[in-house]
Amino acid sequence: MATISETFIENRERIQPNDTNNYGSAHGGNIMRWMDEVGAMSAMRHAGETCVTAYVNNLDFKRPVPQGDTCVITSYVYATGRTSLRVRLQAFHEAPRTGDREQTTDSYFVFVAVDEDGDPTPVSDITVGSERCEELRQEALAGEKRREP
Repeated sequence: MATISETFIENRERIQPNDTNNYGSAHGGNIMRWMDEVGAMSAMRHAGETCVTAYVNNLDFKRPVPQGDTCVITSYVYATGRTSLRVRLQAFHEAPRTGDREQTTDSYFVFVAVDEDGDPTPVSDITVGSERCEELRQEALAGEKRREP
């Protein structure tokens, strides 16, 4: 059984010309794909099983990620169900020379753990583990609640 911090993953993608739209910034579909991949890694780290995307809650694009900058994706599991894992995902654009970072995208994904036959399989409860983990969990739960219809 993993703690929230053990599921925390940060990944980077350098925005190349093939990653951009006609406005010279990262194509939103690429950012969503990267978020989905990193989120699945966090979910699998906890579940110990393959995890597939079941739901995406309001993928908000607040700012573009310009070509040449780095897109940083952060992800962690903050809650679990019987077979599901709720994952907080954020994207940032980061200046490669200075490390200055600004949030660009925010979302909450739900993944489902599946066995070798592709059938949903149970997952253990997530463990908070530390004060910082509790802060991350509360931040995710509050943000998720703000997005409910």
